[in-house]
Amino acid sequence: MGTLATPMTSFSSSSCSTELVLPHTRYSNQFKSERSSSAVLSIMAEEEEREVFDANDATLLVEELRGHFNLGKTKNYEWRVAQLKGISKMIVEKEKEIIMALQQDLSKPETEAFVSEILLTKSSCEHALKSLQSWMNPEKVKTSIMTFPSSAEVVSEPLGVVLIISTWNYPFSLSVEPVIGAIAAGNAVVLKPSEVAPATSKLLADLLPQYLDKTNIRVVEGSVPETTALLEQKWDKIFYTGNGRVGRIVMAAAVKHLTPVVLELGGKCPAVVDSNVDIQVTARRIIAGKWACNNGQACISVDHIITTKEFAPKLIDALRTELERSLGKDAMQSNDISRIVNLHHFRRLTKLLDEDGISSKIVLGGRTDEQDLKIAPTILLDVPEDSLLMTEEIFGPLLPIVTVDTLEDSFNLILSKPKPLAAYLFSNDEELQKKFIENISAGGITINDAVLHLTVPGLPFGGVGESGMGAYHGKFSFDTFSHKKAVLRRSFTGDSTLRYPPYEPRYLGMLKALMNGNFLRVILVASGLYKP
Repeated sequence: MGTLATPMTSFSSSSCSTELVLPHTRYSNQFKSERSSSAVLSIMAEEEEREVFDANDATLLVEELRGHFNLGKTKNYEWRVAQLKGISKMIVEKEKEIIMALQQDLSKPETEAFVSEILLTKSSCEHALKSLQSWMNPEKVKTSIMTFPSSAEVVSEPLGVVLIISTWNYPFSLSVEPVIGAIAAGNAVVLKPSEVAPATSKLLADLLPQYLDKTNIRVVEGSVPETTALLEQKWDKIFYTGNGRVGRIVMAAAVKHLTPVVLELGGKCPAVVDSNVDIQVTARRIIAGKWACNNGQACISVDHIITTKEFAPKLIDALRTELERSLGKDAMQSNDISRIVNLHHFRRLTKLLDEDGISSKIVLGGRTDEQDLKIAPTILLDVPEDSLLMTEEIFGPLLPIVTVDTLEDSFNLILSKPKPLAAYLFSNDEELQKKFIENISAGGITINDAVLHLTVPGLPFGGVGESGMGAYHGKFSFDTFSHKKAVLRRSFTGDSTLRYPPYEPRYLGMLKALMNGNFLRVILVASGLYKP
């Protein structure tokens, strides 16, 4: 439960005042009655402190949104397009404010923030705009002889009122990306951003009502009490991004109302490295998939490497060389790497390093700075298999390298652990690639790179087993927030007496002939020329 001792300044250029915001009490003020524009700062602060978002507020919010949804406005193609255009416009017009919020929350480098949070989200929005009409069109399907003559189709309809609970490591993109899918599918939406990234959370609460239809799209800020109040309500779907512990809480809450859930979790994403690779390119791509991914604070970043005992020293040397080239001799001073998000996670990571028998396994890095929440890129070799580093998701700049006798041994190592959100293989051996894809179960797989599969809109992004359930991105987002309704159309012609009692003996013969595809016999039985 986070708190702020000092006021936070809105990044919105349309806001001319500094507003006192307590993350565990503030929520989008479009839900409450509008405050007078002449209210002074002290009055606003007092009102904010009194306005605790509780279960009653959550109930009223859902009831109000359900009432708006039932009017049918969100089902219109024009409404969906207008909201998606609003998101696209917001991203363009508020790019600087978004970057500033990400730097405040995570010290995220501007280029990294632009690519991972601005560019990908904008691209997703544009893809939805271009594809929406085709997504919404009914899908024609073939009918059977049992329904002849008839036509059939699958109609995508919005689920209703959905809750999206976001996370802190990519606090803008992982909030807006599922909102794009929910809007494209025609739903009313409540977004709960992460309080661990308070600047981005506040920015989203400020901006979304300016650019989107606030009668159908709301933002609720807060921490545990607010999230708990929201989870007590009946939703038509809950979409959660975060860790498995909270994922279990979300799923348990959803059971009460039989609410379907999407859980975007994580896991220990392995990278298996063969000796036949371009070692320099491999090292760079691992760096891009680890330290250039929010300093390892990403659910699909490389968690650990598996390679052979013989090749490990060469790989470590290449990583050392490429890290120095990327981040300088002192990575702690580099402006091209994010800091650890907060003190809690800093100490969680240093605890992994402080475990008995771990410090002697460090072959590169290991430096920490609690005041600035920085940990140097750290590589460790053959840490104990039962250590926290190898049993818990690392979610930070620590990278263990595990050695095996043969790369085939890596398969058993991966299969002995819960299924990861992503798995990576670096190898030019096509047979090994084929075996890896066939035998390793993971949310997604990338060969000879890391992370990039999430940038392909035609690929689903989601976990399997303990790394999550459900998927999104591109049309998969639309489908995730849609109900696929089966529709069969028939006329009043071609009515068969076979369906109706009393059943004549020849009916059974006709049905058996029909089941076997013997249409000649069907005709013969029906005409009385053949008796079964």
